Amino acid sequence: MINKEEVKHIAELARLGLNEEEIKTMEKELSSILDYMETLKKVDAEDSAITNYSKLIENTMREDKIKTTENNAQLMGAVPEMEKGFIKVKTVL
Repeated sequence: MINKEEVKHIAELARLGLNEEEIKTMEKELSSILDYMETLKKVDAEDSAITNYSKLIENTMREDKIKTTENNAQLMGAVPEMEKGFIKVKTVL
């Protein structure tokens, strides 16, 4: 579907320096893409439902809950320094 001159023109527009081997490769690849697009044009999508979900999506995040275990007291006891119920760490800049 696409010829060598068209590939060179596209490469020039995209500011790509292609050698002869790359031009042949791009010619095949671009032709296969355009062939596939022609195949897609033939698909009957008249009865297909619209798949625009941007308005239907709701917040799917879970609520942030604190999970406590029997080991919490042990773990908190192993912390070198605490302040107001939080673990105190060195400032990192």
